[in-house]
Amino acid sequence: MDTHPSRLAAPSQPTLARPRAVLLDFGGVVFETSKHPDGRDSMAAWMSTRLNRAGFDYSPERLRASLDAGLTALKQWKNASSRRLEPQELTHREIVTDFLASDLPAGPRELLAASAPELLRTMNTTISGHTVRPGIPELLAWCGENNVQLGIVSNAHSGASHRELLAEHGLASHFAVQIYSDEVGIRKPHPGMLQLAADALGEPIDECWYVGDTQDRDLVAGRRAGAGAVLITRCHHTDSPPFAVDEVADAVLDTPEGLLDLLTDAASDSNSVAATPAPATSSLPAAATAPVPPTAPASPTTAPSPSCGRALLIDHGGVIATSAPDPQARAEFLTRLAELLGTGEQQADLTHAEAVLSAATEQYSAGKSHRRDLWQRHEASALGFPVCPTDVLRDVSPREFWHIDGADARTNALLRSESIALMEAWGLAKSRRTLRPGVRDLFDHCAADGIPVVVVSNTVSGTGVRANIQAHGLLDQVRAVLASDEFGVRKPHPSIAAAGLAIAQSDPTRTWFLGDKPQNDAEAARAAGITHRVLVRGGASDDAALQAALDSGLATDLIDVPGDLTRLLDRSGE
Repeated sequence: MDTHPSRLAAPSQPTLARPRAVLLDFGGVVFETSKHPDGRDSMAAWMSTRLNRAGFDYSPERLRASLDAGLTALKQWKNASSRRLEPQELTHREIVTDFLASDLPAGPRELLAASAPELLRTMNTTISGHTVRPGIPELLAWCGENNVQLGIVSNAHSGASHRELLAEHGLASHFAVQIYSDEVGIRKPHPGMLQLAADALGEPIDECWYVGDTQDRDLVAGRRAGAGAVLITRCHHTDSPPFAVDEVADAVLDTPEGLLDLLTDAASDSNSVAATPAPATSSLPAAATAPVPPTAPASPTTAPSPSCGRALLIDHGGVIATSAPDPQARAEFLTRLAELLGTGEQQADLTHAEAVLSAATEQYSAGKSHRRDLWQRHEASALGFPVCPTDVLRDVSPREFWHIDGADARTNALLRSESIALMEAWGLAKSRRTLRPGVRDLFDHCAADGIPVVVVSNTVSGTGVRANIQAHGLLDQVRAVLASDEFGVRKPHPSIAAAGLAIAQSDPTRTWFLGDKPQNDAEAARAAGITHRVLVRGGASDDAALQAALDSGLATDLIDVPGDLTRLLDRSGE
């Protein structure tokens, strides 16, 4: 393979202009990563435990083979993506379903996918160890003392894990922004990764240095973005790119220790000039500014066996718990948002945060209404509506939710960089959840009778749903939570209910779906072939709509409180 190693070489004494900001890659620059000898075995054991608890008998050895194949294929995908002009990132769900567990049947595959963020966060530190590279603490301290802003720009399967590692090593507070590919939806060498960081810092990209360790991703990304300088700190794969790279770095260092010398030299040389970068635009490329919708998942390809047995699929909001506004939690969230976006003027920052939150929720509501209208027109058309229902019913990602039309580049860059954390926080803050009467009895009844429970929820935050269920002490009695924001589509699309059937290993004719919205819950259940479609009063739908669904046959039963379902389960003679 022609790797052109000589092209990595750079001037021995580069003359660089002092940067206004330094952007650092994570692995190979801030941290040295090394594989744990037993890391993959440990990860396979984690997956085996998760599956066996749900009734799937898979040995660690079987899962190790699947994991090995998936990681090999994923590495090849990443190498191929590095050749693209503007590569997009996979979702957490896609990494699990299309790579790590693609050779497993639908049930175990969907179960692992339902906990994809946790799986990938666990995998990052289980398979690899992380050690701070020499010179990094001194570099970060110098930048803080000399008003040079710092940012992280990293391709990552789990930005959440990277954030935790920075915090554990006492480094997180040095960085004004952290950009991770899984959170922003694009990956290096997409120049938008670096432009996002520069916009979030409020600095021109041509006055930022970018430091990476790979030629095909970091070096190319820096040049495409027009960074003021692109530097390389050597790591184990620096000199072995997957294909030839023509770009040349401004400096190549064996360790990050030399970065501080370059910075101090630039700071003391008033006549230094910036390296000549490739032309750059002042705003994000179109693919980075307008977030790309996630690919909606296909329905499980393996149908559950009719001999599997019963299951309960249950909605969360309005069924497991009712919601009410929580002014205190909302105020605390606004304070957090103001601190992220702020300029130091407390009242102005709070006013700005309020405007951003209002715009985000209004855009989201308008989008839901539009998609619901398209879906109803599709249903009403005898000839079929010329829009794929999967596209109509897809859910928005956190980065789409927090992209504010008309906002300035800095605001949208900061929102996008923290979109997942913001979505989780807003999912918990937007309302106070109260457990509905009879839910605990229903869950206990299912546990006693060996009926698996799967939560199927349209939500802005699956993490928030799990936290609420955990707060009520019921999460251990739930086999999985299928959340629309993680799954990619919303009810009434049948694929999310079909995934619940696969996870429960249940027969649709012996499965119960309990919801409170006819056009979401009952319709999704019917489309997935579920026989028992029960609606409960006291949720989001009024009694007239519930009765109409029962009269039309969309719903099979109507109950007053969730606990009433236990009578139907007993009466069914199952």
